[in-house]
Amino acid sequence: MKRMIILFAICMLSFGIVSSKSVTAVKEKKKQKVSPGIEVLLKEEKNVLSGKKVGLITNPTGIDSKLTSIVDLLHDDPDINLTALFGPEHGVRGDAQAGASVEYYIDEKTGLPVYSLYGKTKKPTPEMLKDVEVLVFDIQDVGTRYYTYIYTMAYAMEAARENDIPFIVLDRPNPQGGESVDGPVLEPEFSSFVGLYPIPLKHGMTVGELATLFNKEFKIGADLKVIKMKGWKRDMDYDDTGLPFVLPSPNMPTVSTTFVYPATGLIEGTNVSEGRGTTKPFELIGAPYINSDELAGKLNALRLPGVKFRAASFTPTFSKHAGRLSHGVEIYITDREAFKAVPTGLHIIKTIQDLYPGDFEFLAANNFNLLIGNGWIMSRIKEGSTVNEILKEYQVKQDAFKKVRKNYLLYK
Repeated sequence: MKRMIILFAICMLSFGIVSSKSVTAVKEKKKQKVSPGIEVLLKEEKNVLSGKKVGLITNPTGIDSKLTSIVDLLHDDPDINLTALFGPEHGVRGDAQAGASVEYYIDEKTGLPVYSLYGKTKKPTPEMLKDVEVLVFDIQDVGTRYYTYIYTMAYAMEAARENDIPFIVLDRPNPQGGESVDGPVLEPEFSSFVGLYPIPLKHGMTVGELATLFNKEFKIGADLKVIKMKGWKRDMDYDDTGLPFVLPSPNMPTVSTTFVYPATGLIEGTNVSEGRGTTKPFELIGAPYINSDELAGKLNALRLPGVKFRAASFTPTFSKHAGRLSHGVEIYITDREAFKAVPTGLHIIKTIQDLYPGDFEFLAANNFNLLIGNGWIMSRIKEGSTVNEILKEYQVKQDAFKKVRKNYLLYK
């Protein structure tokens, strides 16, 4: 298959359809292979776990390049003493829906205790850590501030420091790549489990990089070690890595979903369905009161970079508008590098409000403000400000974060 792709590119070159640079890019891209932190740990740095009781924070995304779970890799390794498992939102095995609490239980496969870090207890307690001498974190993030796994990591880092336990992060790619920073920086008064620290909505960092930033900038002070990946570069999105993609949560099924999530995740703070209960969560959005052709036409007329909108109707099986025919759009990213997620999300929300002012609503429970990370953007939208005016207002703080961020980047 690889040979056919290269031959096709060479044929295209001979007809002047692509440049020699494009052919080289095809060859180089196919050669790229990333080794995640778990593989580097087991091959080169297993000594950091030697002679210690190991606690592991993970979920189904904690795999090697052959799809073997880190739980099995550590449990079956005679040199490693795995003593406890800790699960984030959706659980160690990923079988809980968004917002569902996972109680303490014994893992059937390993016989190990599994502690929930979602619900009433977000930080490991001393009782949970009584048989743990080193705490390991290995979870695939999606690159968006309001995804909870990075705060599970932060709380666990706090617990590790409070209990004098070293904390190890096994790094993984940011599926959206490591270059784009987008969206407003969270304001501290809107801190929550969907946005704990003042970082932009789209941060462009790996979990290992975030751990180092959290540890110093927000004064966690853990005994932190990051096991870096091998082969990952900042300009790579997940499809470039050669790694299998395991859905990080029930409503994040594909790499494409991670790209639209910083845009349409904001829809959760409104009475429009963000596509939960469909086969394309966050790529389908809509409500019973929307005219899909009208909305698609208005959004496409904006000529937003890297994205197209298709008129679509769907009936969610659960969540908002469950069982009701809803109308809206399906979002197609046509150019991942050109796509601007947060401005696109704000344009979608503003367009729906302008078209259907009598029906569209922000939810009363402050959801949108917690997601966007402030209270003023919702007010600006209601007052009729343009999206460009809103972008200019948060640009200064975003630029300031970018300067701080440079100090914590582990990859080029």
